[in-house]
Amino acid sequence: MNRRRTPRSASAEDVLNTLQHLTARARQEVGLHQARVELAQALQRKMLPATLPVFPGLRTAARYAPARDGLDIGGDWYDGFLLPGGALALAVGDVQGHDVEAAAFMGQIRIAMRAFASTAKDPGEVMTRTNDLILSMDSALFATCSFFRIDPVSREVESARAGHVACVWATADGRSGITADAGGLPLGIAPRQHYPVTRRTLAEDGALVLLTDGVIEGPSLPIGDGLERVRGLLSSHVGDTAEELADRLLEAAVCTGHEDDAAVLVLRHEALPPRDPS
Repeated sequence: MNRRRTPRSASAEDVLNTLQHLTARARQEVGLHQARVELAQALQRKMLPATLPVFPGLRTAARYAPARDGLDIGGDWYDGFLLPGGALALAVGDVQGHDVEAAAFMGQIRIAMRAFASTAKDPGEVMTRTNDLILSMDSALFATCSFFRIDPVSREVESARAGHVACVWATADGRSGITADAGGLPLGIAPRQHYPVTRRTLAEDGALVLLTDGVIEGPSLPIGDGLERVRGLLSSHVGDTAEELADRLLEAAVCTGHEDDAAVLVLRHEALPPRDPS
């Protein structure tokens, strides 16, 4: 007759050893995870600009909020810098992912765009050359981006868009809108991409807002509704400073319950002074 062996009950010592082993493993995993978070935080702090350029009649401000998971890491970025000819360059973008790789990839794109912008003829060429570089890196990641070049004297603006969300504008005379300009595929998707350039002039008193989809999209907020919400908010407070507008727009995104990273870049522009007839 086969007799089944009765399982031995675990002793208190066995249970204690098992708990100690699981605790040690958990601490190790938490430590590794925390190290990755701290590395990503350091990368992101170093990659985002500490200050943004200002000109007479032009003021810029930017804000960033991490995803709702509480980890201050991600691939959203903004940038503002001076070009060799004296123009102002503004960029905002969103890299796929929320980890150390996304933060590092974001930094590579930002540095590449700065380098290409110093010699490219227009923002479309900046996008094309950045796209080619990303593809040569053989990365599995991709990014959306908008890039603007502004002449601080004439206020002429050239812009290009790579799969990114539209920008929003408003003027002090009560007009406002959403500029879904023609664009190309996100960066890093396909070679030999052409990115159309849109040209406009910022002659009136008003504001232009570049943002990422974390600002305008939430669990119960479609992108279209989010853009309209930003347009209404911007129109109602267009007289605020660039800093106040950036704070207001990011606070609205947080109150919406955003689950993605959120970046806002505001350009506040005064009306062009009248030309001297002489």
